[in-house]
Amino acid sequence: MTGMGSKQDALDAFRKLLGPKGYSDDPDVLSPWLTDWRGRYTGRAAAMLSPANSAEVSALVKIAAAHKIALVPQGGNSGMVAGATPDETGDAVLLSMRRMDQIIGFNEGERTICCEAGVILQNLHDVAASRGLRFPLTLGGKGSATIGGLISTNAGGTQVLRHGTMRALVNGIEAVLPDGSIYDGLSPLKKDNRGYDLKHLMIGAEGTLGIVTAANLQLVPALIDRCVIWAGVESPQAAHQLLLFMQSKLREQLEGFEILPRRALTAVLKHIDGTRPPLTGNHSWHVLMEIVQDDPAADAPGDIAAEIMAQALQQNLIEDAACSVNETQAEAFWKIRDSVAEAERAEGPALQHDISVPVADMARFITDESPQIEAAFPGTQIVAFGHLGDGNIHFHVKAPKDADPKNWYENNMAAISAAVYDRVTSYKGSISAEHGIGQLKVRELARLADPARLLTLRAIKKAMDPDGIMNPGKLVPLA
Repeated sequence: MTGMGSKQDALDAFRKLLGPKGYSDDPDVLSPWLTDWRGRYTGRAAAMLSPANSAEVSALVKIAAAHKIALVPQGGNSGMVAGATPDETGDAVLLSMRRMDQIIGFNEGERTICCEAGVILQNLHDVAASRGLRFPLTLGGKGSATIGGLISTNAGGTQVLRHGTMRALVNGIEAVLPDGSIYDGLSPLKKDNRGYDLKHLMIGAEGTLGIVTAANLQLVPALIDRCVIWAGVESPQAAHQLLLFMQSKLREQLEGFEILPRRALTAVLKHIDGTRPPLTGNHSWHVLMEIVQDDPAADAPGDIAAEIMAQALQQNLIEDAACSVNETQAEAFWKIRDSVAEAERAEGPALQHDISVPVADMARFITDESPQIEAAFPGTQIVAFGHLGDGNIHFHVKAPKDADPKNWYENNMAAISAAVYDRVTSYKGSISAEHGIGQLKVRELARLADPARLLTLRAIKKAMDPDGIMNPGKLVPLA
C-alpha cells in the first residue's frame, strides 16, 4: 500500500469516475456492509464503490492498480466465512456489485441465460420461471445472494446431487483482471482447448484473482411435478443405505437427499412458527428426499414415491415415511430442513463447520467422530445435518448450556475447529464444502492443506495479482 497522498488521489479518482450514485464514503452508508453475515468480523473501508457496468469496473480497477489500493468485492454479503469483509486498517475500499443487476440475454433453445454479477438468485429464479425454465441451484439466502458471489464461492445447495455446484452450471464468465483488463469468456463453448481454463480459475476464487462481472448460466426444464418424502431412520448408516437404494431406483429423478438428527428437528419445532412433526414416531434420524419430474414421459413422482417407500419399508431401510400430497405439504417439509440453521441459532451459540468427506464415509464420520468431539469438549453437543447425497454435512458444535457466547467463542473456537478439521482431513475430506475459505478458514487451510495445493494457490495469486490488491487476506494463505 502506498502513502496517504496516493490513497486520497485514488479516492478522488474513484469519486470522479463513479459520481454520487457509485461512490460513497459516508460512514452511515458503509456501516451495514462492514460486518459479515454471522457477525464475527467487522472491518473498516475508506469508501464503497458501486459501478454500473463492466467498463466502470475496469476503470476503477486500473485506478486501484495504479495506486495499489485493495479492493474487497461484495455481493449480497451473505457469505459464511467473512470473504467479503475488509480488514481493520481502513485502507481498502468495498466494491459493491449490487447495481449491476441486469439480465443481458436469454437463449430459450439452448436453455441459457446471461446476466450481470449483481443479479439476486431469487430474481434469476423468477426470470427463468417466466420462460418455463429454472436455474437448478437454491439455498436459504436466495433472497440476497448474488450470482457473482455464488460463482466466486462455487456455491452448492440442496440440488447438487443431481445438478452439481455452481461450477457445473456456469457456461462462461466475464471478469475484470487485476490490471483492469476485461476477460470476455461469456461465449458458452462446449469445447475450448486454448490452455488454462480462466473461467474455472475465477469460479471459487473468492475475488482474489479478479472481479466476476457477468455470467452465462445453464438452465434446465421447469418442473412438471415433484414429491417430497420425509422418512425416519435409525442411524446415518441406515440413511446411507437408503441413499444407495434410492439412487439405484431413480437415477435422474432423485434431486435432493438431506439428513438431520432428532435434536435438529426438535429445535425447529420449538423455535420456528408454522412447523409440525412430519411423522408420528420418535425417530433418531430423519431423511428428506425430493423426487422430480421435468419430462412429460417420466412417471409421476407421487406414484414413484409411494411404490419405492413401500419397498424400502419392506426391506427395513426406513422406520416410517410420509409423502407430500400437494405443494403446500412439500414446502412444509422443506421449511423444516431450511430452518435448521435458524433454529440452532435460537438454541444458543455454536460453531458451524461446512465440511465434506467421501459420501461412503460420511455416516461413519458422523457416528464415530461426533462423540469424540463431545468428549474432548465437555458439555458440547453435535448437530450434523445437510446434504448427505453429496457428502457435505453442516457439522455444528453447540456450546454448553448457559455459556456466555463471546467468551465461549474466544476461548474455544480455534481448538474445536482444529479438532473437527483434523478429523475431516484424516478422512481425506475438505474443510470447506460449499461456503469457501474467506478469512475464517485461511489459517486452517495453511495448516492442513498439502504443500502442492498451497504452492499452486500462492503461485497463481502472485502471477495474476502481483500487488495483492484483489481481496487480500482471503482464501490464499500467506507464505
